[in-house]
Amino acid sequence: MQIAAMTTGEAAELIYSSARELCLSRGRAIIAVDGRCAGGKTTLALAAQTLIRNNGIPCRALHTDDFFLRPEQRTEQRMSEPGGNVDYERLISEVLLPLSRGESFIYRPYRCHGEQPAPYPVDPCGVTLIEGAYSLRPDMRGYYDYMIFVDVSSELQSERITGRNGAVGARAFAEKWIPLEERYIEATHPELASDSVIRLVGK
Repeated sequence: MQIAAMTTGEAAELIYSSARELCLSRGRAIIAVDGRCAGGKTTLALAAQTLIRNNGIPCRALHTDDFFLRPEQRTEQRMSEPGGNVDYERLISEVLLPLSRGESFIYRPYRCHGEQPAPYPVDPCGVTLIEGAYSLRPDMRGYYDYMIFVDVSSELQSERITGRNGAVGARAFAEKWIPLEERYIEATHPELASDSVIRLVGK
């Protein structure tokens, strides 16, 4: 597996180039941005969204973080499933299926805590970026036109998480969230299924 080192700007250009060709040929594109936490997935998706929009193509970034499991879904069996730490059934039925058919749909983000965001309509034209861990589960890959995996070293990952979430938050990531992601990666190998595997090395 070859990992390409890129700045966020270069990676956004890569996404834009692929999206542009897809939109010229079929009017829309569905692109996944998966990878390890603190690798820069969200920053990359937002940079690509801005670049694509600035070049006159409609684009929106949707996030797997909007598909947290509801309390009744968080069973021991579900949490032991590689890539089960996301409501992939709803992501497929409410987002990927209508997108693949070129149909508009209602986007319903779900938050574990606090006030729930209001649902809003999404037009399938242009580019849709599906960003976040678990977005390249095997049962989702067939819906994407282009797939990117964002890698990061464990040392830099730890440094970024500690800087972003503090020592207490970093401990929670180390004990719970990172092991869940690594089990998913080891079991399903999203990096091997991707069109591009990158490491972000600056803006």
